[in-house]
Amino acid sequence: MEKDSFVDCERKRLYKIINFRLPSQFIGIGLVICVLTTAIMFFRAFAMDGDIEWLKLILQKTLLVGMLIMSVSKDKIEDEMTMSLRAQSYAIAFIVGVIYALVMPYVEYGVSNVVHSGGEAFKSLGDFQVLLFMLMIQLMFYHFLKRNR
Repeated sequence: MEKDSFVDCERKRLYKIINFRLPSQFIGIGLVICVLTTAIMFFRAFAMDGDIEWLKLILQKTLLVGMLIMSVSKDKIEDEMTMSLRAQSYAIAFIVGVIYALVMPYVEYGVSNVVHSGGEAFKSLGDFQVLLFMLMIQLMFYHFLKRNR
């Protein structure tokens, strides 16, 4: 195999991964998953007794999957502008998410020490909190940029 054909094959494979989008019907499916999961989370928090940590973890992962489905779904009209806006929203979500992950533990530590006046332990953020925040920022900025283009 020639060097040029190998590079072209790898480039096509890379673009196939980069340009992966689910059909536009999946936005509704992702929204339904998110709404149902959030409702079950509230029900679990207020109505269920006992130690059901496994259900909490499953619901958290399901919520992330629903938001990811919404994030990678195409719009009904997908053109170069919407692809550019989507890329911008991913970049903004990444930058804001990293800043959030770096700053928020210190803010939480300071506020907990002011409120409880005792020596609260320093806690880092969990993966669910950071991923949920980044997906929410991406979806919010994408729709904001799309509306204001």
